[in-house]
Amino acid sequence: MSTWTFLWSLIRYRPGLYIANLIGWTLIHLAPILPGLLTKAFFDRLEGTAAVNWSVWSIIAMLIGAAIARIALIAYGFVTDVHTRFRMGMLLRRNLLSHVLREPGARAIPVSPGEAISYFRDDVDQAEEAASWSVDVFGMLGFAVVSCYILLRIDAQMTLLVFVPLILVVTAAQLATARLQKYRAASREATAKVTGAISEMFANVQAIQVAGAEARVIERFSRLNERRRRTMVKDKVMTEALDSVFANAVNLGTGLILLLAAYKMREGSFTVGDLSLFVYYLTFVTQLISNVGKFIAYYKQLTVSAGRLASLLQGAPAAKLIEPNPLPLRENAPVRGEEAAEGAATVVEPLERLEVVGLTYVYPETGRGIRDVHVSLTRGSFTVITGMIGSGKTTLVRTLLGLLPRQSGSILWNGRPIERPGDFFVPPRSAYTAQIPRLYSDKLRDNILLGYPASEERLMQAVRTAVLEEDIARLQEGLDTIIGPRGVKLSGGQAQRTAAARMLVRDAELYVFDDLSSALDVETERKLWEGLFRVRADATCLVVSHRKAALSRADRIIVMRDGSVEAQGTAEQLLAESESFRKLWHGES
Repeated sequence: MSTWTFLWSLIRYRPGLYIANLIGWTLIHLAPILPGLLTKAFFDRLEGTAAVNWSVWSIIAMLIGAAIARIALIAYGFVTDVHTRFRMGMLLRRNLLSHVLREPGARAIPVSPGEAISYFRDDVDQAEEAASWSVDVFGMLGFAVVSCYILLRIDAQMTLLVFVPLILVVTAAQLATARLQKYRAASREATAKVTGAISEMFANVQAIQVAGAEARVIERFSRLNERRRRTMVKDKVMTEALDSVFANAVNLGTGLILLLAAYKMREGSFTVGDLSLFVYYLTFVTQLISNVGKFIAYYKQLTVSAGRLASLLQGAPAAKLIEPNPLPLRENAPVRGEEAAEGAATVVEPLERLEVVGLTYVYPETGRGIRDVHVSLTRGSFTVITGMIGSGKTTLVRTLLGLLPRQSGSILWNGRPIERPGDFFVPPRSAYTAQIPRLYSDKLRDNILLGYPASEERLMQAVRTAVLEEDIARLQEGLDTIIGPRGVKLSGGQAQRTAAARMLVRDAELYVFDDLSSALDVETERKLWEGLFRVRADATCLVVSHRKAALSRADRIIVMRDGSVEAQGTAEQLLAESESFRKLWHGES
């Protein structure tokens, strides 16, 4: 997708709002025409050469009126510009986020979260800037045409001698924007690396401390910052140099006008009013040249930003960035289309049988994964997936849930195939606890609910089932305790049980636990399973575990080895038939 197509699609998203903004800023830029003519009339009146018989006070009153009118236009223009920019930016962020959330977990974003923030913030802002400045170009070109017509009628020679050199100077400066584009791309990349490094440091504080790697991490961070400093300085120097050329073009033009006007006024062919009109219009004409230059620079920088945003789509059509979608910005605003379908209450068909047929996913980097896996679950069953480390247990669960993109095979819910597992396996169809809990620096209550509208009774039932009640009682603020980034104020077991409570507070047809017991003692795990089946006697569970508490309770055990199902059956059957299972069973302390 070309840069022009990208920009044009943004403009067409809300054409009515863009046109209102265009009209507003065109009138703002055309507004100085009248004050310029009034200024000429004022000085001509003082000199006694005025073509109209207006009093000085009448002209002053009209100048004040024109200023007030322009102020009102500018206020209107800022309102329309903010609304236009906001909606363009929100559309890009909405479409990007929608695509990221629909991608399987392993392919959500090709960069670190910190770098992705730079894309969502800086590159979207750059798109807004380019679209916004396109409005100014139309208005200023209109002013240039009208003002040059007026000035040419007064003195064509002086108009050409003043404005042609200015245009040449600014055009020459504009040629440097190719280098500006290069510097802007480098500074964006360097900034993304720094934000990514900050995110990684915050996420791995304990690992860094345990490894004694503080000095090395700080050294790496310093190198990234130094690179960012150099690129930002180049970007800033080039930008300021161009702005300086554009700004000082006014001073150059004023000097030329004064030199030429002196000769012409001596000859009597040029009045003080003409001089004031030339000087007055000069500011706005040179501002036009400057702003057209800025728009061209923003347009070139938009090429970089559009490319970076498209890279987050990972091969999907770039047109997804600017797909028209509603933005329900007002409270209780009606939701249409796709959002309405997603937001509507989901009517769930009760799970009777879940079948996995020939499921395959192989990691392209390592060649490891799962191949041709067949699994079947029935309602109310407790199925455990077990095996040695690296046997494919978590990969199987993640591929089943759509967090990894299956490469072949099918998944059937009550005999009907599921085309998009990532969209299908969400509450109330299924609830999932990952191997590594994802917690946020928020209240414990909010970490469990994540916006889910559960009653206090339902919340406390989930807390009790997850064997978290006693831990909460020991916290100073109870459920309102802030648990810190990634839940650092909680122990590993508390974090696991918080994630379990998050899952259990949602009434689901299928509960998927990925190695929940890894941070739990045997007694706590036993209480958790007992509590779950006391609350939901017909719960259908798929559990990744190697612990006897889960294995002995299982209706069916699936033994994984090298990405394939080696054996299936009850604990008694597998103890008699599977050497791998016997090693797992007897290897647990």
